[in-house]
Amino acid sequence: MVVVVVDRPTTPAVKAASVLALAVAVERFISLKRDRILPPEFVTGVRDAFAGGSADQAIEYCASRPSPISNVFKAGIGRVKHGPESVEKAIEDAGAREVDKLKRSLRPLAVIANVAPLLGLLGTVYGMISAFQSASAMGVGKADRLATGIYEALVTTAAGLTLAIPVLVVYQLLCSMVDRLVDHMDEEAIDFLEFAAYSKAGHVKPAPAKPADGGKGPADASPALTA
Repeated sequence: MVVVVVDRPTTPAVKAASVLALAVAVERFISLKRDRILPPEFVTGVRDAFAGGSADQAIEYCASRPSPISNVFKAGIGRVKHGPESVEKAIEDAGAREVDKLKRSLRPLAVIANVAPLLGLLGTVYGMISAFQSASAMGVGKADRLATGIYEALVTTAAGLTLAIPVLVVYQLLCSMVDRLVDHMDEEAIDFLEFAAYSKAGHVKPAPAKPADGGKGPADASPALTA
C-alpha cells in the first residue's frame, strides 16, 4: 500500500497516508481476531462463576478478563438483582458502546480512503499550474515540455487513487469482520439472558430434573396413564 509518486507539494502527505493506512490495517486485523473479542471459554467461565452463587464473583471474573464481551456481560450481571428487563437493557446499552468503539477504530481507514484521492487531485492541480507556467515562460512551440508537465501532474492523481482503492477494500473487509463479531456477541448475550432469567438476587435457580425412570413428577403434573 506504500505509493511512490513524483515530488509535488502533496507527495509527503500521500506517502504518510499510505504508511499510516498499512499500519492501521495490520493492527486492526490482529485486534479484531475472534479470540481477542470473544475469548475462548469466557462464556463458560462466567456462567460457572455466576452459578457459584454470587453475581459479584461473576463481575470480578469479567473484570479479570477485559474484552468487549466481558464488558457487556459485566454490565448485565450488575443489574441481575433488578430483574431480566434491567439485565437486557444493560446488555443492550453496553453492547452498543462496544460496537461503537470497534467501528470508531476503523475510522482512520475511512478518512484515508476519502482524503487520498483529493490529495492526488490537489497535487495534479499544482502540477498543471506549474506546467502551464513553464510553457508560458518558454513561449510557443514547447508542446513537449507542456505534455511532460501534464504527465507528471497526473501521476499524483493516479497515486491517490492507487492508495484509496485498496484502503477502501480493506475498510469494508474489517467492517464485515466487526459485523460478524457483533452477531456472535448478540448470540452469546441472548443465551446469557435466558440463563440469567432463572436467577434471583444473584443466585441461579436450578432447572427441574427430568425423571429418568418415569417416576412421579411435580405435584401439579398430570397423573401418568395406567393400563
